[in-house]
Amino acid sequence: MMQEQSEQIAKHKIIASNFKTNHTRKSTKEFVENVNKFLQDENITNEVYIFPTATALNEFDTVSNLSLGAQNAYCVKNGSFTGEIGTEQLDEFGIKTILIGHSERRHVLGESQKEIALKYNYYKSHGYQIIYCIGEPLEVKEAGLTETLGYIWEQFDGIDLDYDNLILAYEPVWAIGTGVVAKVEDIATIHRKIKKKIDKPLLYGGSVKPSNLEEILNIENVDGTLIGTSSWDVEQFKDMISITSKK
Repeated sequence: MMQEQSEQIAKHKIIASNFKTNHTRKSTKEFVENVNKFLQDENITNEVYIFPTATALNEFDTVSNLSLGAQNAYCVKNGSFTGEIGTEQLDEFGIKTILIGHSERRHVLGESQKEIALKYNYYKSHGYQIIYCIGEPLEVKEAGLTETLGYIWEQFDGIDLDYDNLILAYEPVWAIGTGVVAKVEDIATIHRKIKKKIDKPLLYGGSVKPSNLEEILNIENVDGTLIGTSSWDVEQFKDMISITSKK
């Protein structure tokens, strides 16, 4: 079943919105309902993911190609872990998709590769759709391609790359929320290197917006995008879904 889902996903470009610490429970509901109606009205079949804040997770009646996911959760069902959520809370809303390894979890909140791998393997054991994020900071990029690839490969330590329900997302840390977009040739090079090593759907993230989305989607080995800031406005996100649906 998971293999079929993975193959189906690979046929179309994917678009995902990461709300980070934005939107409320009310505005998230309005956003999801708006996007869902748009997908129905326009008969769009691309896979669309929305990752709201934990406080806005809920059961939404959506089309099959619109999935709600968790930005983060701890590797437990429940327990004494202040400030965290686990599968008990996710199960309440039927959430079976999760972001793991996002650069802000790594570089701002201090998650180690060991902690990320534990989380990955826990949610893998529960059959979750995992969007696994990788990417390098500016000082590594400036050190050259060999150093960049070495840094990226280390982010696969402890990660089962044969997991059927896996989507990868390459997000250069220096291009996230900065307005600085990696050059086409930079994205193409890194995606080609990753795809040669790992045959999984591979998204790009990093200051993606309507004005550059089509160019990014035209790059070989880019299977879609994981978008932050520019996806928080629902009309703008719908515009980007339209662009994606033509790819």
